[in-house]
This record gives sequence, C-alpha cells and structure tokens, in this order.
Amino acid sequence: MPEEGVQLTPKSDLLTTQEIITLAKLFVKEGVEKIRLTGGEPLIRPDVVDIVGQLCKLEGLKTIAVTTNGMNLTKLLPRLKEAGLNAINISLDTLVPAKFEFIARRKGFHKVMEGIHKAIELGYRPVKVNCVVMRGFNEDELLGFVDFTKDLPLDVRFIEYMPFDGNKWNFKKMVSYREMLDTVKQQWPELEKLSCETSSTAKSYKVPHFQGQISFITSMSEHFCGSCNRLRITADGNLKVCLFGNSEVSLRDYLRSGASEEELVQVIGAAVGRKKKQHAEPALMLFPLCQDALHNSPNSKQWGHTFSHWLTLRARFPRQMRKALMENKLTGQLCLPRSVPEQQCHITTGILRPHLRGSCVFQKDSSSTFDPKCLDASPVSQVSVDYQSKGASPGSELGTMVSRASDSLTHTDEEGRATMVDVGGKPCSRRSAVAIAVVRLGEKAFGMVRQNQVKKGNVVAVAQIAGIQGAKLTSQLIPLCHNIPLNHVEVSLSLDEDRHAVVIRSACQTWGRTGVEMEALTAASLAALTVYDMCKAVTHDIVIEEVKLLSKTGGQRGDFSRV
Repeated sequence: MPEEGVQLTPKSDLLTTQEIITLAKLFVKEGVEKIRLTGGEPLIRPDVVDIVGQLCKLEGLKTIAVTTNGMNLTKLLPRLKEAGLNAINISLDTLVPAKFEFIARRKGFHKVMEGIHKAIELGYRPVKVNCVVMRGFNEDELLGFVDFTKDLPLDVRFIEYMPFDGNKWNFKKMVSYREMLDTVKQQWPELEKLSCETSSTAKSYKVPHFQGQISFITSMSEHFCGSCNRLRITADGNLKVCLFGNSEVSLRDYLRSGASEEELVQVIGAAVGRKKKQHAEPALMLFPLCQDALHNSPNSKQWGHTFSHWLTLRARFPRQMRKALMENKLTGQLCLPRSVPEQQCHITTGILRPHLRGSCVFQKDSSSTFDPKCLDASPVSQVSVDYQSKGASPGSELGTMVSRASDSLTHTDEEGRATMVDVGGKPCSRRSAVAIAVVRLGEKAFGMVRQNQVKKGNVVAVAQIAGIQGAKLTSQLIPLCHNIPLNHVEVSLSLDEDRHAVVIRSACQTWGRTGVEMEALTAASLAALTVYDMCKAVTHDIVIEEVKLLSKTGGQRGDFSRV
C-alpha cells in the first residue's frame, strides 16, 4: 500500500455482480475453463461469495480460483468453499512480522498465517503462496520460504519482481529466476524439477521428502508470452490482454450501451488479435541475454542458445547497438554503447557488478575471488524490539583494543590512490560485528515515537527494516566494500527516557574472507537516518551521535571489543 494511499474508484464505475456473471458466461461459452478472482483484494467485495456461487453454476467452467492477501480468509473461506471455490493463492512477501507491517502499513501477519492453515484444514491441495522477490528487501528469505514447504502442502511461488512504474522499466529491485534457483540449490542440491503443463506460467521444483513444492514465475528473465493464455478484466470492466500493455477495452461501456453478445465477442476477438508476441521492450530483453553471459563462460556450449536468442532480437536494436553487442559477444563481453541510458544497464546477478564510467561492461571474471563455498546454508534476517527505561547508556562505554593494528592503510595503493583490497588469499572464517548509534530527539518527538503518534508511521518498525536493508546494500553505498553474503542481520531499537533518545544496535554475521564491520555500521547509520527522517516534521533539533563499532570477531587482525 502506498504511503499516500490510493484513489478509490467510484462504486458506480465498478462492474456489478450481474455484469460480472454476464461476462463470465460469455467467456466460458467461448472456451474459457478457469476464472480467477484477484485484485486489489477481491474478498472485500460484499458479494464475493455470491459471485463464486453463480460462477460455479456455469456449465463448462472447471476451476474457480481466488488470489487474496489472506486478511479475511479465515472468516470467509468456509463459505467460499461451500459456494464452489476450488483453488486459492495467498500473497505473502515476507515471513518477518515487522516487514509485513511495513509493506501492508498495518498489522495482520498472524491473520494471513491463520488463513493459510485454514485453507490446508479445509482440504485445498496445494495452497499456493505468492511471494514477489525484491532485491534489498526479501531475497534473503528465499530459504525460509522453501523450508516453509517442508511440513505443509504448499506451493510457494517465487515471482520475479515486475519492475514497471508508469510502464517504464526499472531493474534495480529485480532478482532473476536463475539467481533464486542457484541460492536454493546451494542449500538443497538434490532439488528436483517437476513437469508442468504447456500453458503453465511456473517452473516447479521439489525438495525430496518435503510435503510441498516451490515454483518460479519467470515473467521477466524468461518470459512465457508465447504460451500465455490469460485475459484480464479489471474491476471497472476493462479488458487487458497483457498485464504490461497500455491498451484496454471497456467491456463495461459496451454492456451498458446494450451491445449484443455477438458484438461483445467481436470486440474481445479484436483485442486478443492485437496481443503482442511478447511484453518486453529492447532494454528489457537485454536481461536474459546478459544473464546467460554472466552465468556461463565464453566457451560454454550454452553460448549457442544465447547467440540464437540474440539473433531473434537483433532487428529491434539500432544498428550501432547491434554492432557493439556482436563485437563484444565474441570476447565473452556484453558492452552497451555510451548512448544507452545508464539505468538500462543495471543488470545484476548474485555478485553485483561495478558501474564503469562511459559504458557498462558485464563480463564473467575468471579470476574472481568470490568463493561460493563461503555462503552459509541458512541466511536469516531477524528483528527485535525492546523498551529501555532509565537504564545505563549503551553508548557510554570505554573502548579497549584487543586486535592487531595495521601500520598502513589497506585501501590505498603504493601511489596513494584508492583501491579495493584483494581478499582472494584470505581464509574463510566466521565473522561478526556489532555497532550502535544514538538519535537524540528531544522531549516532544521522543514522546510521539514512544506513543506511536508520528504521522509517517511506526518509527521503530520502519527504522528496523531500513537498518536491515542498509546492511545488505553496504557494498553499493560504500565504494570499496566487498559484496558479501550475510548469514544474519539483527537490528534492535530501544528508547532511552533519560536522554530522550533512540538507541540503535545492529549485529551482522557472515562466513567468508572479509569482515562485516561496515555492514553493522551501515545498518545502525541507516536506521538512525530513518528515525531522523520520520521525526524531522516534529523538530529539526535532532542529533545523531555515538555511531561506532562495539565489537567484531574473526579475521587475521583478531577480535575487537569496546568494553
């Protein structure tokens, strides 16, 4: 839900119950066998049970499904099942309650979980759980969602984030199917691929001996437009033949103007005839091409597939761009001309690639120091909250150094220029770090935070999420930091009444060749800045102080502790 809310469509513009059933009859008569009620949120319609009941009576309709956020599911599902609902999808993007509240802008995680268990109890098999995976937000929960299928008959469907805003492409948040699959296989190498129907939008897998399964909806990196047999009708009666298309036809207006069934069929047929072969623009189609380049060496047999894929697309590129792509293809590189906007080149995989001035070059580096063996098998992000009343200040400790200091700066070369440290020769070890920050708010703002009266929302919950996200994005914010897999991130906020301050504590862990001090410090700093941002409308007399490392363990330089 956007922070500013959404503009509601007038009720008179929405399809009535009878209009929905009239259109459903028409589509079923023309061969449609499955109807899904989705949204928005379909279960807020007071007539939803009646709609399902009337759909169930349509001869030839085999499946009636619903996609819901799950908030009202426990209450409504018994009646929906009795009315004829026989398939259900529940949207759930996180297993962390605080993240859920951040997304939905209200509590309700426990209601969704109750809805999932109620669906299982009523015999739905499988219960599909839709999870949109977003970089920097919930990609660290992939393994937790897979584990969710261990003892429950679920089909957790990981959906590639569809990065369109006003129909403009933006890949910053997208995590590809291949990247997600690689992450899962590192934990469960025995993962089995399942067969699926030709028209299926999902690629399904199963961990042996797990009750449930997982699926990937690859609408971005490996689109399925050629086999897509879906049509969509919006709540106000517009027919869309593609989710990404701007073109819509108002069936509501035709209905209300008295159009005959034959005329409606002609209108629908004309719209379907205009459906494009694929939804992607040229910038989008660079993604699967470059993704293959990053996952396979130049000598791999899979280059043949990539090359043929490129051949089918080349007519859509300007001549200059085609030439640049072709020349660099032979060297194992994909290089876009300088004329291409930088935002079209932000293509990411498990290892984030640096942005180079003048052009964006993506190349598989055979000398990469990244060792996948350093990945921990169970990455987790946790959040905790506590309330500290008139206690000792965590920021008042004296520091003691127990580590071996260096006589020189490690991030400069012999000529004093900035350089990234080569960690390839270092041994892997478990590393951890703890950092804090203090935000002095003043009496008024502190009281509003304590009473959760800040207009922008729950300061503590939002700052916690910001801290976790900050830790995961450290390598993108601090130029010379390595991109490392974090096994654990914890951010907690406590309220210090004596100082009218929010005390932030962050802890990070990894198993690898370099430490996580910067990740812990970034988490604390981002959480502190978020507190400032959310409270600045109350007062600008806010002070962020005592941003410091409390402790770190692991590495050749030994441990550090501020006692």
